Amino acid sequence: MILSLFRKKTATEPVYAVYNSIVAQSRQPVFYAEMGVPDTVTGRFDMISLHMALLFRRLRHGPQSAKDFSQAVFDLFFKDMDRSLREMGVSDLGVPKKIQKMGNIFFGLLAALNEALDRNDADALAGVLARNIFDGEDTPQLRALAGYVVARDAELAAQPVEAITGGTVRFEAAA
Repeated sequence: MILSLFRKKTATEPVYAVYNSIVAQSRQPVFYAEMGVPDTVTGRFDMISLHMALLFRRLRHGPQSAKDFSQAVFDLFFKDMDRSLREMGVSDLGVPKKIQKMGNIFFGLLAALNEALDRNDADALAGVLARNIFDGEDTPQLRALAGYVVARDAELAAQPVEAITGGTVRFEAAA
């Protein structure tokens, strides 16, 4: 506990601003009402993870400051997940296990998403989304979500790294 007083704080105003933008975008009703994303705790985690992964894709080839920014957003994400789990009544002993599982899910999504988008492979992207968002089901809304992901990836690629690390990230409306 006392050591936490001496740790460097990584969550700055721009980090909070970008994370809040990700959460706000992930809560868009269109994902749950029209695109068939399950409106559950897991579904909402999946949507935040998806938008986080898109952000990380954008910042991965940036300067070291962009990588540091990504790490700070990641740290804030999991600090928020820790808080949420505790609020839902998960025990102190259970939280680290759940956080580790959530981290593994996130990094699996990130790797698979990067691979599919780097190859410009629509079928692979649909497979990634089916596995990670729709419990392996090929739903009618799956291609709409895949189109959204491709469009957001392109939109993020057009945004300057300096603007994002300065706290401004834009996600156009989902619908």
